[in-house]
Amino acid sequence: MKRAFAIAFAGAMVVAVTSAGCTTSGRHDSGRDSGSARTDTVGAASGAGADSRELTDAEQILVERAEARLVKKCMEGKGFKYWAWSVLTVDDLKGGGYVLTDLAWAKKHGYGSRLSDRLQNIQSDDPNHLYANALSRQESIRYSQALEGDTSGGILTARLPAGGTVRTPRHSCQTEAKNQLYGDFETWFRVEKTATNLSPLYVPALIEDSRFTHAVEQWSTCMRRAGHDYADPPSVREELPSLTEGLSSEQAHAAEVEVAVAEVTCATGTPLAETARALDAEYRDKRLGRYAADIATYRSMALAGLARAEDITGSTA
Repeated sequence: MKRAFAIAFAGAMVVAVTSAGCTTSGRHDSGRDSGSARTDTVGAASGAGADSRELTDAEQILVERAEARLVKKCMEGKGFKYWAWSVLTVDDLKGGGYVLTDLAWAKKHGYGSRLSDRLQNIQSDDPNHLYANALSRQESIRYSQALEGDTSGGILTARLPAGGTVRTPRHSCQTEAKNQLYGDFETWFRVEKTATNLSPLYVPALIEDSRFTHAVEQWSTCMRRAGHDYADPPSVREELPSLTEGLSSEQAHAAEVEVAVAEVTCATGTPLAETARALDAEYRDKRLGRYAADIATYRSMALAGLARAEDITGSTA
């Protein structure tokens, strides 16, 4: 069980080691499969090209805000009210992944429990949910079809690198918004599902690499000396609920911050963080070459979407 947990947490190692995304709560986009990592960054050695890059968290939020505006315009064109409602901040997109290394974030948020609680609590205030729930049954169905689409307009299917497929309606306000942002929604859907689901192809082997396991052992020794006996970073997440059980909100947050700060200190004070980064690049280079074209297209389209988002919002990240 712990090995499976480690694999899940090690989703996008280079990004996750620093500040990978942890939630999609509060986003209007239901087209993204919730089980995938927010991003699966691949280095230039894997064929992505030196002139391409991943969007920053701030840029990703800007793109999603622009997308919400496009959805709003589309929904209003179909006779519905829609709010371009966005609650995410850059801090909300940090804190996940295999191990924390952002000391300032850890001192402020621990493992992000309060951020997660905030997003869950304000979800009920989403004006779009309140509006949709107040519609008649017939209008509610029409609203859902307009926003998310249905099978009547056709279905797009994308194969995932590790097996299986994901499907989405061809036509909806959400797909129209993406089409305007990225220029070709069908291509975007395919390459995005590829680029954000590459972890299973190499992470299981990476976490069994002796260089990685030795670095984790050094991290564990450091944590034990700091008074926190954990075998690996995923063990902390597993035991966090019991660590804070029965404590007041303030006490729970303080306990969470204490362990999170120790985790960061040990990750950067031992070879773990640097080893994870180096092995991530190495394993991606060795195992993901066949996806280089899709990765390059994904990155190029994401940057084009960012440029259009800046025009739509009149701002930059």
